[in-house]
Amino acid sequence: MELIKVGKQTYYIKNPTNIGIYKIDEENVYLIDSGNDKDAGKKILNIINEQGWKVKGIISTHSHADHIGGNKVIQDRTGCKIFCYKIEESFTKNPILEPAFLYGGYPFKDLKNKFLLAKESEVVSIENNLPEGLEYFELKGHFFDMIGIKTSDNIYFLGDSIVSTDTINKYNIFFLYDIKEFLNTLDYLEKLQGDLYIPSHVNATKEIIPIIKAHREKIEEIINKICKFCEQEKTFEEILQYMFNEYELMMNSNQYVLVGSTIRSYLSYLYDEQKLSYEFKENKMYWKKI
Repeated sequence: MELIKVGKQTYYIKNPTNIGIYKIDEENVYLIDSGNDKDAGKKILNIINEQGWKVKGIISTHSHADHIGGNKVIQDRTGCKIFCYKIEESFTKNPILEPAFLYGGYPFKDLKNKFLLAKESEVVSIENNLPEGLEYFELKGHFFDMIGIKTSDNIYFLGDSIVSTDTINKYNIFFLYDIKEFLNTLDYLEKLQGDLYIPSHVNATKEIIPIIKAHREKIEEIINKICKFCEQEKTFEEILQYMFNEYELMMNSNQYVLVGSTIRSYLSYLYDEQKLSYEFKENKMYWKKI
């Protein structure tokens, strides 16, 4: 982990999940996310302590385990508050909801791992609770009520609203809950006028337009593949297998629920956009291009 100063009051810790830091005075700081597990939380605290700072609060961009994994250990050791937005409050307070939501039922034990299941922490609503110098804004699409944070230094922390072009090219299918809202978020991001952008899994950058373009192109590519494959009626499992094979992905329990949930979101979007229809035959659900 590396602490990097990027503004008068704004820092971030370069990490697999980048951690934002905002100084509200000489002693107290707010974190933006807390890393993927207890060990990450401890390392973050070590860096904070080395600077002689105290954690006043943690702002969660959203409730995925790799963003709230350090919440409990940091909260237990500092007594800080944790701020979340709308539905993300429930998932952060009750993290079993993430694997249950992804699986669509009670999650079997292999899904109860640190990548999908964080530790419980106490949370409060972010609304009307941020200190002066910080603003939040909605970034829906990746998850229910994800937010970004703007600091007084005109630096934007963007959560998982975009991933790197390397990630897109390597994995092709990145997790999305709501395709339509995600496309709206890309439109919103294009209009931002920040001095620096810090997505959670992308190097800090002054230019996000090419990354946004890469997201749109990949989404359109996935849509076209699904529609073409569904020229003849197909079940969800057939579509999922086809997409894994097309992109040479390796299925395991985590990827089954993450990619599977994303493909279901694509099917919902295509149905709502009247590009796919469905029907039930012999107690199976079939999807077909209109």
